[in-house]
Amino acid sequence: MTLEILTSDALAPRHGFFTRKGGASSGIFAGLNCGSGSSDLAEIVVINRARVTDAMGLPPDALVTVHQVHSATAVAVTAPLADRPRADAMVTATPGLLLGILTADCQPVLFADAQAGVIGAAHAGWKGTLAGVLEATLDAMEGLGAQRANIAAVIGPSISQTAYEVGPELLDTFLADDPGNARFFANGRSGRYQFDLPGMGLARLRAAGVGQAVWTGHCTYSDPARFFSYRRTTHASEADYGRLISVIRL
Repeated sequence: MTLEILTSDALAPRHGFFTRKGGASSGIFAGLNCGSGSSDLAEIVVINRARVTDAMGLPPDALVTVHQVHSATAVAVTAPLADRPRADAMVTATPGLLLGILTADCQPVLFADAQAGVIGAAHAGWKGTLAGVLEATLDAMEGLGAQRANIAAVIGPSISQTAYEVGPELLDTFLADDPGNARFFANGRSGRYQFDLPGMGLARLRAAGVGQAVWTGHCTYSDPARFFSYRRTTHASEADYGRLISVIRL
């Protein structure tokens, strides 16, 4: 099956939000599972990642990923990493590197200042978004010469508000940080709420002063044929789940 790569006109550098289509994995991981932290066969994940780098016109060793920990840490990279740092965002001004973020409901966010030749990629779940990983990515890009007003940021396939039911304790956490965060929660069933993760991501990016911020509009939970979803897997009582990859290069 052919790879399916979603792109955005907002990003000038070569990039892609890959769906699960076109990979070598089978079973519950069927398709393009790029998560080395999953229980999928390691050699199959290597094949899937090689298909991604080949689609981006680069060799497998050009792919740079981090050990994602739901933090607000962003690192600048100038070469392939021998050891993955514990972080949730990367930035670079070095051509030939492919920054890659793995997700399965959280926001994959790709950034670019095409004029300055600086790109970034961030993994932004609710913890990282609340902690400031998006703003940290922008700060790191500025450290490489980017200008915030020239940066475009695109949120890829993520869990949508209609699919993201949360308890009152999460609302309390967000309100303790900023009462204005109430606008990202809608009333749900039985005293629960529906949380708008992409809406919050867009709001924080725009408040931080980026030149353009958009969401592709794809919901990972509601489209199992195209996307892996941690929450959907949990609801189905499956043993594990695949990881989607989103990449950008200069």
